[in-house]
Amino acid sequence: MALSFDLFGTLVTADRPSEPWDAVAESLAARSVRVPDDWEDAYRSAHREYDRGREAPLDEHVRLALASRGTEVTEETATEAVLDAFDSPVTVREGAIDALDAAAQRGPVAVCSNCSVLGLVERTLERATIEARSDHSFDAVVTSVDCGWRKPHPNIFESTADALDVALADLVHVGDDARTDGGAGRVGAQSILLEDDSLPAIAEQLREDELC
Repeated sequence: MALSFDLFGTLVTADRPSEPWDAVAESLAARSVRVPDDWEDAYRSAHREYDRGREAPLDEHVRLALASRGTEVTEETATEAVLDAFDSPVTVREGAIDALDAAAQRGPVAVCSNCSVLGLVERTLERATIEARSDHSFDAVVTSVDCGWRKPHPNIFESTADALDVALADLVHVGDDARTDGGAGRVGAQSILLEDDSLPAIAEQLREDELC
């Protein structure tokens, strides 16, 4: 058996900008990028189509939004600006470390997270010092922006199972969102939602070998 955990809303709570276009604009301006006067409209408009379930990388969206207003930036500038705009304080949720430690006693453990910001999951894990506070390191970190698919699409759960070298049927995914995280249970894995079991309860079930 292997376990994967959603990150945002499950292992950590993160402060997110209420007006993300403003946060991105400030980050762009700090890099001497001219931000259009109608930036909010450009940011909130679609600039390309994606297949259903595909992740839309936010740095790509920002580059396209700027280009639609005649401003060109490099991929590196857009990636750094977006990451800095969304890199915010995080709080590790009660029971998260205990659940991770208990999970690691049962098998390999991964983070499986929807995130359109390249590098944000890794930065968040560093900020939260989860691995430093735990007795174990993650065996894999799978993000939608890296694998190209968002939960509940089967591909991201298959990528997680592959990263942990287990069959999809042997993967247990823990998350807080029935629509996205619950998708694991609809594609052949097992899903556990925090609305049904808290992290401390999951840790106890793992220790008592009662989870599966």
